[in-house]
Amino acid sequence: MVDADQTFVIVGGGLAGAKAAETLRAEGFSGRVILICDERDHPYERPPLSKGYLLGKEERDSVFVHEPAWYARNDVELHLGQTVDRIDRTAKTVRFGDDGTLVRYDKLLLATGAEPRRLDIPGTGLAGVHHLRRLAHAERLKGVLASLGRDNGHLVIAGAGWIGLEVAAAAREYGAEVTVIEPLPTPLHSVLGPELGNVFAELHRGHGVRFHFGVRLTEIVGQDGMVLAVRTDDGEEHPAHAVLAAIGAAPRTGLAEAAGLEIADRAHGGGIAVDERLRTSDPDIHAAGDVASFPLALFDTRLRVEHWANALNGGPAAARAMLGRDLTYDRVPYFFTDQYDLGMEYSGWAPPGSYDEVVIRGDAGKREFIAFWVKEGRVLAGMNVNVWDVTEPIQNLIRSGVRVNTEALADPHVPLDSLAS
Repeated sequence: MVDADQTFVIVGGGLAGAKAAETLRAEGFSGRVILICDERDHPYERPPLSKGYLLGKEERDSVFVHEPAWYARNDVELHLGQTVDRIDRTAKTVRFGDDGTLVRYDKLLLATGAEPRRLDIPGTGLAGVHHLRRLAHAERLKGVLASLGRDNGHLVIAGAGWIGLEVAAAAREYGAEVTVIEPLPTPLHSVLGPELGNVFAELHRGHGVRFHFGVRLTEIVGQDGMVLAVRTDDGEEHPAHAVLAAIGAAPRTGLAEAAGLEIADRAHGGGIAVDERLRTSDPDIHAAGDVASFPLALFDTRLRVEHWANALNGGPAAARAMLGRDLTYDRVPYFFTDQYDLGMEYSGWAPPGSYDEVVIRGDAGKREFIAFWVKEGRVLAGMNVNVWDVTEPIQNLIRSGVRVNTEALADPHVPLDSLAS
């Protein structure tokens, strides 16, 4: 039974934290809800930062999870621009970093997210070196891309992951010259493997992006504080007026580590270790979103998922668990991307080495197809490219664990729903 006099504190003002606060009120919780956000902007969604908002196709206000008045209207105490620097698990308090204010909690949710990994090379302090994680980053980068497009400037992107490729697409739409430096042999190699990574390489090459695979940045060269070029470990120098570091994100676990909470190992993405109810090693503390490493029995592993859908669904799940609801958080990982005229959705988990083959349904050359990563006849993951309304049957196939006939899987005339039974 949840007492109306209880206080639930949420540390982290991203999508997971905001949706958790919303769910607490929707589920009838009448105690105090305190949401602490270290940014001065109201909680917002991150996908537009590298997609519609970065391209100037979406207004700034469109990124926010709720309108500003929603928090007061729903009696959510929102603290913007505030950090938490300590959790006292014995006293059940969190301490504000700015002024030392202590706030007691009955239940605590850590939704502290992730932060961009930094390049550890000379020149990263130059004015033209960028990251993309926060709204302020996107606002700055939007102006940079527009300027590069006007002046025929060069953007070098370190990393051919999702953020790197989405920014490359945006930069080309602005008219900037783009070079992508990636140490692995294809884009998205650690997610899609070499078979499908090449689809994205060809997509971007067709729009004028230059790739350099199998090399790393060793130095960013500048003059008077401005970027002039980059150097790679093969001895090459590439012109650059701006550099985007898109080499992944690290979970923000410092607060949890200092409090003595269990942290997952690197093989499972790091992050705060939680159980199937998103509870940490302290039963009164939950974690959700990018920072949480949760068990997924479907794949017999523990995962940390940095994508929008995990924050969207994980925040509410944690809120219900804090309220004592009986649940298991076991959603199939899902993410999406939009690059040029390509739209894609991916469901499942199939890193290189985990599958036997990739089965294609449709025409990969025309970029209208579904790809399935299959092991011993079972579908581990599916990616639909410019083919829509198939996420549910793809996820049903993954969940079913049934052995499928790969010829039928590749045949567009065989309904996907018929393969899951």
